[in-house]
Amino acid sequence: MKLIDFTPLSETYPRFGVITPKGAIIEIGESEKGTLSGFITRATPGIDEIRALIESVDAGNAPILKGHTRRVFDQDAVTLHAPLSPMRSLRDFYAFEQHVKTANQNRGREVPKEWYEIPVFYFSNHNAIYGQDQVIPYPRQSSALDYELEIACVIGKGGINIAPEAAEDHILGLMIFNDWSARDLQRQEMVVGLGPAKGKDFASSFGPYLVTLDELSDRHMGRPGVYDLEMVARVNGEERSRGNMRDLYYSFGDLIARASQDVPLYPGEVIGSGTVGTGCLLEITRAQGPWLQPGDVVELEIERLGILRNTIGQKS
Repeated sequence: MKLIDFTPLSETYPRFGVITPKGAIIEIGESEKGTLSGFITRATPGIDEIRALIESVDAGNAPILKGHTRRVFDQDAVTLHAPLSPMRSLRDFYAFEQHVKTANQNRGREVPKEWYEIPVFYFSNHNAIYGQDQVIPYPRQSSALDYELEIACVIGKGGINIAPEAAEDHILGLMIFNDWSARDLQRQEMVVGLGPAKGKDFASSFGPYLVTLDELSDRHMGRPGVYDLEMVARVNGEERSRGNMRDLYYSFGDLIARASQDVPLYPGEVIGSGTVGTGCLLEITRAQGPWLQPGDVVELEIERLGILRNTIGQKS
C-alpha cells in the first residue's frame, strides 16, 4: 500500500489516506487528528481492513470502512504532505560503503576501521520536515547547499534489542528521504569533533508516500529490509546521481538492531540509510561544488517509492 498524509484543496487540515493501484486517494483519517502519525500510534483501523477497502474501491464498490462511507479524491484535487509529520524521532545512519569511501577520500584519509565494526548514526531534527513540492529554505549562513539521496523506514511496531532477522516485522514501510546538508556549516562544526548538527537540522524531506513492504516482496535481496531498487537524483532535470538500495553494506535489519540496542524503539520513529554511492554533490564533485542554488529543482526517484521533488528557496 501507498500511505499518505494529504489535504483536499478546498480544506485546511491534513489527514491520512491511501493511494489505490488505480490512482485514487481514499480518505482514512476523517478528523484533524486523523493523520498517518496517529494511525501508527493507534493502529485503528488495521492494515488488513485498509487493504480490503482498497480492493473493494478498485472493484467499483462504495468506499465503506467500519460502517462509514469514506471520501475518494483524484490526485490533482489534493496537496500531498510528508507521509509522517510529526515523527517521534529521526536517526540517520551511514550505511552505504561507496559513499563512505569517497567521502573519506575527499578528506584525504581511509575509512575508519570502526565503520566496519558497527553501524553508526546521528539524530537529526524530526521537527523540520518537508514534503512533496515544498520549498526548502536556504540556510542564511551557508553557500554550499547539497542534497542527499537516501531511503528511510518507519517503525510500525515497537521493541527493544531487536534481532536483525526480526527487523522486518517492525517496519511499516519505506519512503524516499532527502537529507539536505549545508556543507560549509557541517565542515566547520565537525572539525571540533561533534556533528553534524547545524549543517543538517534546517530541513529533511520525505515522500511522496510511504510504501508497505508487501509491495516490494518481489525485489527482496534475502537480507533484512534490503531490496533491489534503483535510486536516482536529478537537478533541474539533469541526472546527477544513480545507485541501488541493494548496495547497502549494513541492512535495515542491522540498523534497527543497532538503534534498538538497550533502547526501546516506538511506532512512528524513522531510520535513514545514509547516502547511496554518488548520491550527493559532495561526493561527485570531490567536495568542491558547484552547490545548489536558489530556484534549483531537486528530484529524488526510487523504484516503487515514487519521485520526491523540492525547490530551493531564495536566500534571506
